[in-house]
Amino acid sequence: MDNTINETLNLALELQRAAYRAEPMPSLATRRDRLARVLTMTRKYADELADTISRDFSHRSRHETLLADVATVEMAAKHAASHLGRWMRQRRMPTALHYLPASNRLIPQPLGVVGVIAPWNYPYQLAMSPAIAALAAGNRVMIKPSELTPETSALMARMVGEFFAPEEMQVITGDATVGRAFSALPFDHLFFTGSTAVGKLVAQAAAQHLTPVTLELGGKSPALVDASADIALVAERLAFGKLLNAGQTCIAPDYILAPRAMVQPLADALISAVRRLYPSIAGNPDYSAIATPRHLARLQGLLDDASAKGARLLPTHEGSEGRKLVPHLLLDVNEGMTVMQEEIFGPLLPILPYDSEQQALDYIKDHERPLALYWFGADSGARERVLAQTHAGGVTLNDCIWHIGQEDQPFGGVGASGQGAYHGVWGFNTFSKMKPVFSQPRFFAGTKLFYPPYGATFNRLLGLLKKIA
Repeated sequence: MDNTINETLNLALELQRAAYRAEPMPSLATRRDRLARVLTMTRKYADELADTISRDFSHRSRHETLLADVATVEMAAKHAASHLGRWMRQRRMPTALHYLPASNRLIPQPLGVVGVIAPWNYPYQLAMSPAIAALAAGNRVMIKPSELTPETSALMARMVGEFFAPEEMQVITGDATVGRAFSALPFDHLFFTGSTAVGKLVAQAAAQHLTPVTLELGGKSPALVDASADIALVAERLAFGKLLNAGQTCIAPDYILAPRAMVQPLADALISAVRRLYPSIAGNPDYSAIATPRHLARLQGLLDDASAKGARLLPTHEGSEGRKLVPHLLLDVNEGMTVMQEEIFGPLLPILPYDSEQQALDYIKDHERPLALYWFGADSGARERVLAQTHAGGVTLNDCIWHIGQEDQPFGGVGASGQGAYHGVWGFNTFSKMKPVFSQPRFFAGTKLFYPPYGATFNRLLGLLKKIA
């Protein structure tokens, strides 16, 4: 079976590699056409995507899919198409005085064939957004979607097959065995979104071919509430950011750090805000389910472990439905609880008290660097101290989540939350080789003075060169 999988994957890769060799530098018109097809495809299948993703989840809010999976892809495709001409231009680069009359330029060149491994939580967005960047850069693309959303993966394969030739872009479906074989292919670049544990395995597989990788992972993203913050505003925005897709978001706020005197008022305000956004859980079409029974059992295990170890659990509602897990706030948590050791990835939100700003900053710095950090407050000095003293893949101030939608900013992790970045021009650059070219005039003879045999002239010129460089 593994031999059949490997043979199929290698044939698909070689088909794209041969097409790339035949067209190594696609024109602006060709690339814009591919981006236009992504846009048309996304619009045509928007409703079917919403229905299909919902079936995979047992229930997924239609509006969340249209916002987070469909609209984000549309915006990324339009942004890339409108800026692509400028991104593709060769760039004149400065040339040091002592190298004149030679010149430098930089040529953005496609890498070749890009592999994209996409997760289950935003199955369309996190497959197509990196694919858009790779297509804009002139590459061919192979996508391996998650086996945990099988209907959506099959739909994406059908969609891409309708709008793209297999040598341009294709979707490879299959289980974890296919995923492992896919990650071991000798791509020119491999892009992975998912958990840190799987990301390590992907990087190890890619290293066998020295394939460069971009890893978009996650981590425990903190929300730091300053004493100057408006509790009602904080509660409403944290409630939205945490419960989008029922917390199954890599940049969801994972825990809150709040001044000790604000913890209970903030908890009360959060419960009220959640109930305004979601008056009920059971039967509410706006509230998404947990994607699989296994993920639901894991989240219930986090609650049970925290309760057994002394945490105070504050459910926001009574009554659940199927795989819809009632949101919970967790107070009196400690580092011995599993909920404070693992990325939560669900509608559970611990609130930790702090007694000084530095104590809160030290807590963040003592843990692995997260994919996102959120800060709430009005004190500009405190804001700047937080930005200067902490690391995160990205930051949103006085809100949640929205930095991921900025096509004019890079999106990516740092440290344990990932490596590399994409979105906008950063995605184009990720999937391009910025090839430096040094051009020497044919009849310039100055550099011959540095040829052997070496002697006094060479020594004088070398001394002069070091002085003017």
